[in-house]
Amino acid sequence: MDSGARYDARVGIDHLALGLLWYVVLLFSLTFHEAAHAWMAQRGGDLTAYHAGQVSLDPRPHIQREPFGTIFMPLLSFAFFGYMFGWASTPYDPSWAQQHPKRAASMAAAGPAANLLLVLLAGVAIRVGLLSEVFLPQVESFSSIVSSVTPGFWTTVATLLSITFVLNLLLFVFNLIPVPPLDGSGAIGLFLSEENAGKLQQIMPQPQFSLLGLLAAWFLIRSIFGPVFGVALSMLYMGIG
Repeated sequence: MDSGARYDARVGIDHLALGLLWYVVLLFSLTFHEAAHAWMAQRGGDLTAYHAGQVSLDPRPHIQREPFGTIFMPLLSFAFFGYMFGWASTPYDPSWAQQHPKRAASMAAAGPAANLLLVLLAGVAIRVGLLSEVFLPQVESFSSIVSSVTPGFWTTVATLLSITFVLNLLLFVFNLIPVPPLDGSGAIGLFLSEENAGKLQQIMPQPQFSLLGLLAAWFLIRSIFGPVFGVALSMLYMGIG
């Protein structure tokens, strides 16, 4: 085998390893997001997701409910774009949401809040690595917003933390876009009266709004995420030479 073939094989193995890291982070992030929805619904009196086994960090119930969003879409997005994106969903009782619109709004907000928590945890770990000079600030891609000073184990850790930070920031921002069927539309009810939150619950589930909302969100995220990502990196690197 010549050097070119060995290089191609090495690149292929590295790409597969990167894809595996992306998938592990994505699956955990989606599971954590949906488990937060399910847990908040359980606390509010809706046991639909609890009985479906989704108040859990076990990814299997979430995969069974949304195999396309948790398996096929991540693989397709990584193949075409070099990063992974996907989705899952949590069942709930619409009549419960109508009777308790504020609780339903809390359930909607719990998912993005879970992603924000993962962003903060990854950010703290990255800051510790930067301040201890284990990592260096070096943005090469969504898979690498910090690099390791030494190769090997810490390179994998830097990649894992980079993916966790960027992916969960993307999930947080995307899901907070206030259009149905995204969580941001349901979370608006937290800032409304009980009566108006109930009216919102009647409007948002309409299928035509969901389709238009997804199309709008797809175009909006392109212009929204870049500035948010820039601010997040500035905060992450603050005070680092």
